Parts: sequence; structure tokens; C-alpha cells
Amino acid sequence: MDVRMEADFVGTGAGAARVSEGVLQRSIDRAARVLMDRQAADGHWVFDLEADATIPAEYILLKHHLGEEPDPEIARRIGNYLRRIQGSHGGWPLFHNGAFNISASVKAYFALKAIGDDIDAPHMARARQAIRDNGGAAASNVFTRIMLAQFGAVPWTAVPVMPVEIMLLPKWFPFHLTKISYWARTVIVPLLILMALKSKAKNPRNLRIDELFLVPADQVKSWPKAPHVKKPWGEIFGVIDRVLRVVQPYFPRKSRDKAIEKAVAFVRERLNGEDGLGAIYPAMANTVMMFDLLGWSPKHPEVATARYAIEKLLVIDEARDEAFCQPCVSPVWDTSLLCHALLEVGTDEALARTGQALEWLKGEQVLDVKGDWADQRPNVRPGGWAFQYGNDHYPDLDDTAVVVMAFNRAQPQLAAAGLPADYDMTVARGAEWVEGLQSRNGGWGAFDADNTHYYLNYIPFSDHGALLDPPTSDVTGRCLGMMAQLGADKDGKAMREGVDYLLKEQEKDGSWFGRWGVNYIYGTWSALNGLNAAGLSPDHPAMKRAVDWLVQIQNPDGGWGEDCESYALDYSGYQPFPSTASQTAWALLGMMAAGAVEHPAVARGIDWLTRNQGEDGLWKEEYYSGGGFPRIFYLRYHGYSKYFPLWAMARYRNLSNSNSKLVSVGL
Repeated sequence: MDVRMEADFVGTGAGAARVSEGVLQRSIDRAARVLMDRQAADGHWVFDLEADATIPAEYILLKHHLGEEPDPEIARRIGNYLRRIQGSHGGWPLFHNGAFNISASVKAYFALKAIGDDIDAPHMARARQAIRDNGGAAASNVFTRIMLAQFGAVPWTAVPVMPVEIMLLPKWFPFHLTKISYWARTVIVPLLILMALKSKAKNPRNLRIDELFLVPADQVKSWPKAPHVKKPWGEIFGVIDRVLRVVQPYFPRKSRDKAIEKAVAFVRERLNGEDGLGAIYPAMANTVMMFDLLGWSPKHPEVATARYAIEKLLVIDEARDEAFCQPCVSPVWDTSLLCHALLEVGTDEALARTGQALEWLKGEQVLDVKGDWADQRPNVRPGGWAFQYGNDHYPDLDDTAVVVMAFNRAQPQLAAAGLPADYDMTVARGAEWVEGLQSRNGGWGAFDADNTHYYLNYIPFSDHGALLDPPTSDVTGRCLGMMAQLGADKDGKAMREGVDYLLKEQEKDGSWFGRWGVNYIYGTWSALNGLNAAGLSPDHPAMKRAVDWLVQIQNPDGGWGEDCESYALDYSGYQPFPSTASQTAWALLGMMAAGAVEHPAVARGIDWLTRNQGEDGLWKEEYYSGGGFPRIFYLRYHGYSKYFPLWAMARYRNLSNSNSKLVSVGL
């Protein structure tokens, strides 16, 4: 246990005694009051979504790429943010208090230099030394090298070959856009044009970072290979890359022009208004750079709107005098999860606020766009919800399952209270879409069905190892929970295959891997909800093993915590980590779903939540508990530490006062 962790554990009692009903109720009331007061006038909630230094740094560098006049106030505040999150190791991590990351550090250093920081200032000198000690800028990942190539810092030979002509490949070809994930698709398509035409940043100040290289960049003979790549795939794709590098200059100009035209058409069809391509920053930034490279005027309506979409991602923190750029926004996710928390709170006001939120969510359902998911399931009708405000081509199965369960659960209560509750068609269409996108192995991915061409994770371009969107335990648990809550036949094919998938995915220690949350605590909570709803009893071996694991990893202070390092390729089992509010809530909700509400560990966890509630009624959490791409990209959902603890406490109160002690809903 390191010094930082010991400090977090010191002075915290065991909390074995059950929290009194009065204390628990006051904690619930305080948190519910604050969260209800934060509801927007139209009924929804949205909380900040924070990544690492990469996105704010890229925002600064994008303005230099486009030759825009920097906003000195925004730049100053982003500089404050980047300096604050610099690690003690001198560089920048991928998550709070994380290890040095070369790519994040190179981009953060470059951005601070662009802002005007003196390279001999102490923080810059420390960063430069850390980067050089870790191989220099040449050790950066593919996406960082692409950015550096555009700024002339490295040659384009530093970047794996991805010909724009892949836009013309038939679907049966080993590489095709339909075979990769939505996020990879939207990022890569405009990027193909940038790479084909050798995009060059305007860079009016001629910014360079030669000092970060151990030798001149054009003398670097080898570039890093991804640690996840296995034989023989690395060798096979390495040969293909070398062949493409030789033959690509001889591709016919006509086919290249046709491919570029098709790529532009792909982007324009999915521009998504002020929410941007894919509603994620990397795709949005690539789109703007693509338009600029092709000579489109900044005043062109599509270009101006695409550019404004990026500005909407900025968060200004007045209290800290900082700013950062979000990778995307999470209103549907935040709103739907908060609905579940308020339904557990159960007061008349909580129900009314839930009703307002559901009315907002009803208007966000995508009913008229067959997105990219239809490539695999052309006969399924649309009916899902996206994660963001608008992303009609890419609705999210995870969000949709959570939203549908909220509608279904609230509907009878709203009707009894005389509030709007006309949700039959809303629920039916959402459920139909989720059920239609079950993969052949019984599980569900986040955005597509059967996105399982695993060999593509080994191409040189995919050094992040996250090119795909395969089924995962956490999303499958949610989809199973939705189907069961709606009354699906538990002996039917879809339910049986979903349960079988989860049982096969359970780890030897009893946990489940969490793709979209950190990590095994999140995955275990998600799977237990689905399996409970699907009819597995608390005595089922899978449920008991999961509870035993959660009890085993509970911290002495009564809470639970897990580090983002649990995604490491050499993961060998849970390692102790300081308790966090979100992960403590997930562990508690998971144990309650497994029928263990009366277990002493649950009482200790509830006690931890009440003891660590802030004076403002909420919980503080600096650690990251959201997953983006394992080992590459993590997220701090600012809402997680607010509504998940409320949900866990209210459910504990409700189950403790019930006769069955069992969770009767899918989430």
C-alpha cells in the first residue's frame, strides 16, 4: 500500500453498526434536495464529463492548426488547468494520480508552449525531462504522431498507412468501416482525408517541439508497437503496412478522388448539427480540419456549425479560474440514471421531477433514423436513445435500456398521481430496438451488433486496441435487466442466451469485467442486476461468488474503490485502492441485487456513504471511475459521485423496510 493510499485510509472507523433510520433519511433528503434543485428547466440533468490533459491540449492546438486568433482568456484558463493536473512524475497521467503517459504529456507540453509558457519554467523543464526519460516524443501513440506530422514535427512515415481508398472497399473485405466501432468510424473517416492529402497545420507562430525528441525526428528509424499486439498478427499487419507504403503513391488519382468524395459525403450525412460528428471531440475536430484542408470557407454553414459544436464542449470553472474541453456530453445518461435514483427516493416531489425528466427523454428518442447499426440489423426499426443531446446515427444500447426501465418503472406511479404517463409506444419501440441488436453470442455491445472482428485490433493504426465494440458484461447486464423488467419470457431464447453469456464471462474470482466503468466493481454490479432480474436466486453459485468477491475487497473503512490500472494487460487480481463514493455505491447496489441487503458489509458501506457526505449534501470524488478505452482513455463523470450514492442509500432504506428484501426491477 503506497503512502497516498495509507493517508486515505487513516482515521476511518470500521462502521460495522447499522446506520440509524434517522441519519440515513437525513442523508437521502439532503442529497435528493440538491440534485432536484440542479434540474434544468426543461427537465433534464447534465454534469461535467472530464477526461485527461489530451482533449484540452488538442483544443489549444486545433486553434493553431486552423490559424485562428487564440482567445487569451480561454487559453489562460486551460493553461491553469493543465498545470494543476500535471503529475508529480513531471508529465501528465490518463487519470487522477495516475502514472506518466507519454502521449498525454507530449500534447500537454505542446499546448502549454502554444499558450506561451516559457520552456525553461520549472513545470516545463520537469515535463520535458520526464518525456525524454520515457523515450521522447517518438514514443507517442499513433494519434499523437498524426498530430505531430500535421505540425511538421515528424515525417508522415511516422504514421501507419491508412489509404482513403478504404472508403471504396466492399463489405466482404477484411477491413471495412462496418467492421469497426462507431467511434473509430467517425474519427477515421475525416482523418483519412487529412492523411491522404498530408494535412499541414497553418501554425502561424511556427511552433515546434524539437526539444522533446532524443534525436531529430526524421532520423527515428522505428516507432513503438502496441503492447497488446500478439503474434502472428503484428508481423502480418506490419508486412501489409510496408507494402501499402510502397504502392500507395501509385494508386489511381481517379479512385483517390472518388474515395475522398465518398468520405466527405459520409461526414456530411452525419454532421449532427451543433452536436457534431459522432458527438465526440476527436471526430468533430477532424471534421473541422478536413473542411479547412479542402478549402471550405469558415463561414460556410456546415463548417461554422461544426466549429461551434466544439466550442460547446468547453467548461469554464470560475471557482478555480480554469477551463477544460470535454470529450463529449452525457445528458441522456445522467438524466436516466438520476430518474432511477429519484424513483428510489420515492417522495411526491421526486416522482414529479422524474416525470419532467421523462418528458424530456421522450423527445430524445430516435425513431426516424436508421443509423450505422442497421448495417448489421437492417430489419430492426429505430427506437433508441443516444448518450448525448443529439447523435441520431449512433444511439446507445446501454442508455436505451436504462431509459426504457425508467419509463416502465415510473409509468404506473405517474398515472396514479395524475401526471403524464403515455409511454407505452416509447417503451415498446425502445425495447424492440434493444432486443433486435443482441449479438449472436448472446451479449450486447454499446452501439452495434456482432462488432467482433478482433483481428482488426492488431493493425498498426490500432495501437490503442479499441477499434471494436464487442458485447460486454456491463451492457449485457443492463439489456437483460430491461427485458426481464418488461416481462420477457425468462426461458425464451434471447434471455437464455444473455444469461449464458454472462455466466461464461464471470471471472474465476467471481467478478465481471466492466468495459464502460472502472472496472470489476462496475462490471459486477451491472451483471448482478441483469442476472437477478433474469431469475437467478441469491443462492445461485454465480451470485454467491460475486457477493463473496465484493465482501473480500471491501476496504477497512467500509467503502470500496478500484484503480484504473485494473485494466492493465497483466492484471492478476484486485489491488486495494481508496474508497470512492461511486464505486462504493456500485458495490452496494450489486450486493443488494444479489439478495445480500442484510449482509454486514452492506451496512458498513452505507455507513461509509453517510460519514463521507459533504456539507453540501453530496460527495467529492477526484478519482476517475469511467471507462473510455481501457489503458488509453478514462473519464471522470462528475455526476457519478452525486446520484449513485443517493440511489444506493434510498434502495437500502427501501429494501430494509420490505418483506422480500429482494430487488424487483432490472436496475
